[in-house]
Amino acid sequence: MADTGTTWPAFEAAEPELAATVRERFGQYTHHALATLRKDGSPRLSGIEADFRFGELWLGMMPNSRKALDLRRDPRFALLANPGSGTDMGGGDVRISGRAVEVTDPGTLDRYAADVGAPLPFHLFRVEPAEVVRTWVEGDEMVLHSWAPGRPTRTYRRGTDDSPPRLEQ
Repeated sequence: MADTGTTWPAFEAAEPELAATVRERFGQYTHHALATLRKDGSPRLSGIEADFRFGELWLGMMPNSRKALDLRRDPRFALLANPGSGTDMGGGDVRISGRAVEVTDPGTLDRYAADVGAPLPFHLFRVEPAEVVRTWVEGDEMVLHSWAPGRPTRTYRRGTDDSPPRLEQ
């Protein structure tokens, strides 16, 4: 996967309200779900702590963890905010997909380790979002708000019948 062409700060500048909602949803819980691709192309789902720090979204992992090795081989990922207990979903389902760029610069690693209080060594990846989506229920409709670099943000609504989703204008 090539560079997504964007960074977390670029996403925040383009969609500040959605970015704030995403940060809030990820901030409700510590543990989230990360999907990576195994060597054979099948998906791997792992728990992870996503971290907003220094204006970026980071993914930190233990040395040589399977998910870190997956991302080193193929940087594509999907990250789902913990939906919480029960069926409430705490303000909606939030997910980010894109590219995870490994950071190997000693200064950045040292700064991150000092700020979070984590001992080195570990793998650290900076998120380059390719799509950010929030889904929630509003009345009798499911609402999907989707952003991707280079295209307008879209909001779709879908009722409980078999009608196709409607794009809001």
